[in-house]
Order: sequence, then structure tokens, then C-alpha cells
Amino acid sequence: MPPLELGRGRLLLDLGFREREGLIASYLIPGPEGWTLIETGPSSCRAELDRGLAAAGVSPSEVRRILVSHIHLDHAGALGTLARQFPTAELGVHCEGVPHLVDPSRLVSSARRAWGEAADALWGPVEPVPPARLRPLSGGERFQVEGGELEVIATPGHAKHHLSFFDAPRGALLTGDSAGVALPGSGRARPAIPAPDLDFELLFESLRQMAARNPRELDYTHFGPVPGGKELLDAYRISVEAWRRVALEIALVQPEVPAVAAALRRHEEEVAARLGGGTGVEDRAELVSGYELAAQGLLRYFRTRGLLGEGGP
Repeated sequence: MPPLELGRGRLLLDLGFREREGLIASYLIPGPEGWTLIETGPSSCRAELDRGLAAAGVSPSEVRRILVSHIHLDHAGALGTLARQFPTAELGVHCEGVPHLVDPSRLVSSARRAWGEAADALWGPVEPVPPARLRPLSGGERFQVEGGELEVIATPGHAKHHLSFFDAPRGALLTGDSAGVALPGSGRARPAIPAPDLDFELLFESLRQMAARNPRELDYTHFGPVPGGKELLDAYRISVEAWRRVALEIALVQPEVPAVAAALRRHEEEVAARLGGGTGVEDRAELVSGYELAAQGLLRYFRTRGLLGEGGP
């Protein structure tokens, strides 16, 4: 798939995750000192990323910085590999994610627990990032890009090490997973709320922080640009609250991952039917944000908050 023009020289690269279009995006933003690449995707998509950069006419020496929204492998798994490929690029990540990129062993172990035997082929090799190459970010940083500034916003909730990026010249908010998964044809953003860092209070505050920028467009990693700002963020909060309600109702009776996951699936299928859609988009959404991962996150949240009458994680 050729790069998608977004306006003002910005480009979207489809990383062809799982040999499918419309699942994981990287974004290219021009600037006075070179290009900023946002999101690397997993190293299993490196060949497609290389093809996208070549089609955009961008060489490794022209990439000034690489920023990732958070350290989950579908967003940052290739960062260690790209550190060698782009030897002059600054690599920006949330400060709390830095240790896990320097030593990615826990990331790999977590992925294998979540995805089983498929994990290694799905995500590809996860190489450590040289610590000297990493720039820790915490939110509030600003980078010069074509036409103005790119602002870094701390947006925890999905993960404590999550960042979003506001491209002020376009009024576009690059959301990572902070505003969910909005695959083409879905008509709405589906919650992205995995373990272990799920925190609804932080997530809702992050939505407020993003809405305060008055974005005109949300650019999702999963997947692509969607016109709208505050209304999309408000609708996402409603969807997340619905998942929390559905999950808690089931968990109070049957606090098990399969039961909660099945309830979430039924809920989403009912929503899709009301909106006139089928199950195809929901099936594709599971490729990047599965019901079982959400169920794990919800159950852990309920337990740590004492909502199930149980202590501990």
C-alpha cells in the first residue's frame, strides 16, 4: 500500500501487520531538521516499513527522531532494530518505558504469556535499545515540525508509560492506544484496555487532557485518521464505561477470563448490529486488541480495587 497523504506533508505508512491492510500505522511528519517517525510497529513488519519509507522517498539519514506512544510490541517492538538502521535518529519514549527497551526480556515474556506459541512469529525479534540513544519523555516536550510544533502529552490509563502527540499545524492528535482501536469501517472506537496497567481514572483524565487541545482529527495507530475531536473522545469514554459495566456484571458471578471475554464479545456484536455493521471489523479488531486481553485487564483492575471481594493482583 503506498503512503497515504494526510496534508501538510504528513504521511501514513501501513505496516501490513499479519499481511493485512488497516491494522497498524506509522506516521511521518516533516520538519526543519528532517523527518519524525511516530510508531515503529513490531519488527515482523520491518520490511513493510522499509518499503513505505522508500516509497515516501525518505532515507534513514533523513529521519531526525523516532517517537513511540508506548512500549507494547505492536507500537515499539522494532525500536531496537531501527536504532541500528537509523544511527542518527533520536529515540523518544516515556521515561517509565526506558528500562524495558534497554532490557526487553520482560516485554518478550509478557507477549509470550498473552499470545502463546504464536508470539515470536507475530512480533518478530525484540532487540535491546542502546541506552545512550534513548530520550526519556514525560509529557510537555515540544518538537519543531513543518508549520509549527508537535506536543508530547502524557496519557496514562491504557498503560502507565503511554504518550500521545498533538500535531498542532494540522490539529491532529496521534493517539496510540489512548483513545482505543478504530479500524476502517467500524464506525466507532473499540476499547483497548489490557493488563497490567489499566487504570480507568487515569484513562478518563487522559481523555480530558487530549480534548483540551481541541483536535480536529484523531490519528489512530489502529488505524488511520478519523475526522473529529472532542466528540470522538467523549464517545470513547462511553464505550469504555460500557465495557467496564458489562465486565463487572459478569465478573461478580463468574470472575474468569473466558466468561468476561465472551460477555464483551456479545456486547460488541450487539453494538455492531445496532449500527448496521457485521462482525468482520470486530474479528479484525481482535488481531490487535483481543477480548481476552481486555478481560485480563478488567479482572485485574476489579481485584486490585476490591470490587470482587478479593485482594491482590
